[in-house]
Amino acid sequence: MTLVVVPVRFPPSSHSEATLREAVHVAEERDAELTILHVDLYQNSGGVSRSDLKRAVEERLGRLDRARYVVRRGFLVEETILEEVVAEGADVVVIGSKQAGRWRRMVQKLLSDPDIDSFLRDELDCTVITVDADGDITINEASESDDAAPLPEDGADD
Repeated sequence: MTLVVVPVRFPPSSHSEATLREAVHVAEERDAELTILHVDLYQNSGGVSRSDLKRAVEERLGRLDRARYVVRRGFLVEETILEEVVAEGADVVVIGSKQAGRWRRMVQKLLSDPDIDSFLRDELDCTVITVDADGDITINEASESDDAAPLPEDGADD
């Protein structure tokens, strides 16, 4: 089964909502399971529960079928997200453009490599979709596979 992971802040912002909508769209297109992930930082713990996350997301988007809500605690948001993506074996990661920028800075510090999209595709073997606040998307495909459904075009609405 295909898995789409979408990390979001809590409570979800309008940018998070655009990212969530794209993740739901991709999950529907690929007939995939959806994991909605929030990282609750140890040092700033808001005590967010799975039910808090689910309630907040459903207030913005309505009830989501085949969605799993996950709250992880960690010291670094980006590292915790990467750990979850690897542990779950995600096929697609949908992230907000702000999160992509944070990942880029983290990877640059580690590898002196400015190409976060290539790093994520190569290291995670998954497609990375970046969504900006206006809902415009950038798709960076993982290795091509004959059994993968095509992704929507940038900015496509159904």
